[in-house]
Amino acid sequence: METQTDNGFASLGVPSELVEALSVRGIDQPFPIQSLTIPDALAGRDVCGKAKTGSGKTLAFGLPVLANLVKAVPCRPTALALVPTRELAVQVCDELDPLARAAGRRVTAIYGGAKIEAQRKELLDGVDFVVATPGRLIDLLQQGDLKLDAVTVVIVDEADRMADMGFLPQVEWLLRHIPGGHQTLLFSATLDGVVDSLIKRYQHDPVMHEVQSETVTVDRMVHHFFKVHQLDKTKVAAAVARHVGRTIMFTRTKFGADRLARDLKAEGIDAAAIHGDLRQNHREAALADFGSGKLAVMVATDVAARGLHIDDVDVVIHFDPPEDHKTYLHRSGRTARAGESGIVATLVLWDQELEVKRMMKRVGIEQNMVDLFSNDKRLVDLAAWDPKA
Repeated sequence: METQTDNGFASLGVPSELVEALSVRGIDQPFPIQSLTIPDALAGRDVCGKAKTGSGKTLAFGLPVLANLVKAVPCRPTALALVPTRELAVQVCDELDPLARAAGRRVTAIYGGAKIEAQRKELLDGVDFVVATPGRLIDLLQQGDLKLDAVTVVIVDEADRMADMGFLPQVEWLLRHIPGGHQTLLFSATLDGVVDSLIKRYQHDPVMHEVQSETVTVDRMVHHFFKVHQLDKTKVAAAVARHVGRTIMFTRTKFGADRLARDLKAEGIDAAAIHGDLRQNHREAALADFGSGKLAVMVATDVAARGLHIDDVDVVIHFDPPEDHKTYLHRSGRTARAGESGIVATLVLWDQELEVKRMMKRVGIEQNMVDLFSNDKRLVDLAAWDPKA
């Protein structure tokens, strides 16, 4: 009888030591983006993958890169992944580190907000695979702490987010400073506009692969719209979080995120906020605790949440309704990731009803808003509540 492993990554051409390292972590079957892109990437082709956050892109590029990666000498990495945020750099590095060890390679994250001296030392000790944000990488290059002349493969991850955050000029600067002949893998939720120009300029005859669109994921979510009172709003959010696993709550401002985290703690909910004004070590500690399940609730602003890869989020709560339908989709996509289902709840004050109804129409959701207080027994088991019943 064939094992699941034989039917999964091994059949894509992934080396046995990496297949075994995946199996130890309980990963036996590839996601669609992995099945599509890994064989071409292993063959050395330039690959362009259209896939949303949470679809399994890290292994889609990480496995073929580690399978083919040449051992590096100090300060001359042989693989480079460019990512938009420091949180994503850390998460990609953490996901690939056990696989890199299995392949006899070293991977490290390079990003701003951390001590540059420690990053210099790591490069000097010899790192094969660097996962970096563009700004800090350029700093180290210009200071002579690393060179890119040995790079054989470049990954541009979350290219659309790079564009949204204004990082494409830095990305292009880096791509121009990597000698020719290397393989380029690019992943993005959208491939039009400036991302398309990036593909045409820096990829050579790329193989194009696309997986399910964002609307498919949205269809897998259960959407709730609760009309709440201002004085009861935090209690409603706490009532939801109290009876589920991991919850992400979104606010429009940094001040609002801090205040909500504080108020949730007063309700007995273990919560922490992440936003740009927090020190990097505090953000990393909160993300690590949330990812491991030690922290029940993460309160985030939209900017802070960009590029985060957090699996197994049970509920997304729009504590402050999003400003537009695109933000609703992006926030809500933190649940129902990688083919799983998820629950999304939006808390609506009386003066926000019209705005939210317009947004619902743009997203294609047709259902009623429900008047709700925090003592409603239905909040004990939100998963069993059919909002369209």
